[in-house]
Amino acid sequence: MTHTHSRFISRSGVVLGLVLIALTGCGFHVRGPQPMAFSSIHVGGDQYSRLGVNLRRQIALSGTTKVEEDPKRAEVQLQILSNDREREILSLTPAGKVREYELTHTFRFRLISQQNKELIAPSNIVARREYTFNDEQVLGKEQEETLLFREMEDDILRQIIWQLSAWKPGSRVGSGRTVEPLPRIREQSPGFISP
Repeated sequence: MTHTHSRFISRSGVVLGLVLIALTGCGFHVRGPQPMAFSSIHVGGDQYSRLGVNLRRQIALSGTTKVEEDPKRAEVQLQILSNDREREILSLTPAGKVREYELTHTFRFRLISQQNKELIAPSNIVARREYTFNDEQVLGKEQEETLLFREMEDDILRQIIWQLSAWKPGSRVGSGRTVEPLPRIREQSPGFISP
């Protein structure tokens, strides 16, 4: 290996290290198991829904917390207060047809102890997406809407896991406020593209 080549590799390693430090400093972290401060949890709501299945799976992957089906055996309970989806017209064409829709997924929950003490106050997590509509591509747009709702659900799931992992004994996370995932670039795709 030449001296110049080895210096290039050395410099590349230093630059890569600095980039990783910078990314870590600005909040970027590799996704992985999120440890939680409680040993067991009961998750309310429909355990067979996509959100329910994925939520229980992510908690189990924490490595610190077991999901209990019996609320009496769980150290804490995640109570799902509401889980709503909405679609609103955002704009119309000059002919009065729908041009854009806004999709909203609102998830409201709280965390309580076995003694019914509130650990995380009732909190809303809201995800939104906008997309253009074309009545000549109804089937494709219906599929696009389904994918957008699924994407919003994944955003909400990450936010729930983050809030659960942020709770520590003696703390009370949340104050009934609404939390929204980071804003995304507005959806303006001309048509649905199959994955």
